[in-house]
This record gives sequence, structure tokens and C-alpha cells, in this order.
Amino acid sequence: KGVTWTYKSLDVDRMNAGAAYLVGEHNFNSYRAVNCQAHSPIREVRELNVYQSGGLIVIDVAANAFLHHMVRNIAGVLMKIGCGEAEPIWAKEVLEAQDRRQGGVTAPPYGLYFVDVKYPDEFDLPKSDLGPYFLTALD
Repeated sequence: KGVTWTYKSLDVDRMNAGAAYLVGEHNFNSYRAVNCQAHSPIREVRELNVYQSGGLIVIDVAANAFLHHMVRNIAGVLMKIGCGEAEPIWAKEVLEAQDRRQGGVTAPPYGLYFVDVKYPDEFDLPKSDLGPYFLTALD
């Protein structure tokens, strides 16, 4: 189960338009699991890009930290936007509601990959190869 599948056609441009509202430092209360144990819902999404790689659509998220189910909930919202069931502004409306009940569907975990951690150079930690490796085989 290396990917999530949907029968709906997804529009990458619409998904990126919705994603743009989530970049920056925000209260992601609407995008975290109800049972999330984090003390604060404030996170900084540094990059959020949606692109096509072969037959796959990739949602690439970089942040200073993640909340429980945050990426799955972002993916669910963007998929709903991508298939035309919601307008891109809905991603912002969900964010501003600060209420998980307004957040829509949680996307399945299949295809969710933790790719890399970036630590300050002062720690001199070895760099890992980036994954998931199947993406390079599809290009």
C-alpha cells in the first residue's frame, strides 16, 4: 500500500491554489486529530507544493513540526478541492474555523512518507538519501 488511490480526477492547479493558504505560521487546530496531544496547534508550513510525477499526484509538505494527522487532513482537504467538490478558498476557511469538525475528510495513510529532517548545520549530522524512491522511477 505505497500510494492512496482515488477514482476522482484531481486538478493540481486547484490543489496548489488551496495549498497556498496554508503556507506560513498558523493555528492548525482544524487540521489536527481530535485526540492530538500537542500543547499548541501553532505550526509553520514552510513549503506546500502539489505536482504530478508520472501517473501520481504528490503533495509535498515541509514544516517546522507536524500535528497528529495534520498532513492527512491537509491532503483530504486538497483532494476535495482538486476534484472540484470545494473551492480553493475552503482550505483557508477550514484553517480559520479552528475547529476539526470543519476540516473535512482525513485522507488514508497509504502513500504518506516521512522523507527528511533538516537539522542546523552546527550539529554536523550526516545527510540521508531522500525518498520515496519509487518517484524517481516514474519520471
